[in-house]
Amino acid sequence: MDRRQRKTRDAIFKAFIELLSHKDFASITVGEIIERADIGRATFYAHFETKDYLLKELCEELFCHLFDTDKGEKGHHHIFSCDANDSLFLHLFKHIAKNDNQLLELLSCENNQLFLRYFKSQLLTLVDSNLETLKKEKYDELPHDFLVNHIASTFVETVKWWADDKCRLSPEQITNCFLSVI
Repeated sequence: MDRRQRKTRDAIFKAFIELLSHKDFASITVGEIIERADIGRATFYAHFETKDYLLKELCEELFCHLFDTDKGEKGHHHIFSCDANDSLFLHLFKHIAKNDNQLLELLSCENNQLFLRYFKSQLLTLVDSNLETLKKEKYDELPHDFLVNHIASTFVETVKWWADDKCRLSPEQITNCFLSVI
């Protein structure tokens, strides 16, 4: 994607994020998005087939940087730019605390279930592939599927609680709290 296309795509994402932070997803129109992004309708549809597809792509942009780190990529760049080697949970908490791309508002707004549901679906795969690093002896008796779902669900609910609590605990503190209860 060339620089001009990336700039247009970022403008669409920014407009969509602003609308999502104060308006229900179902009531947002493509017209509102293109007006706020200051682009034409054809330009919007050149990038995204539908508003639903835009939501899916936004979720991927918001969270794929975290999942890319599992593949050993360093200095990755999507919507976020970082060069972090933290644990995968601490990494995400740090991004939320920085409030990159209004992530904190999105996780606290009425549309948060859209993002948390997508995040959990991606997190399940990541937890499954990293379960040995998280596993404790007491987990040996638990069914694998149950354990993966429990850890991912607990993490998603921890993120939601922390975002609703305005991130009063530091990323390190919330990571320690999360790890101590799983």
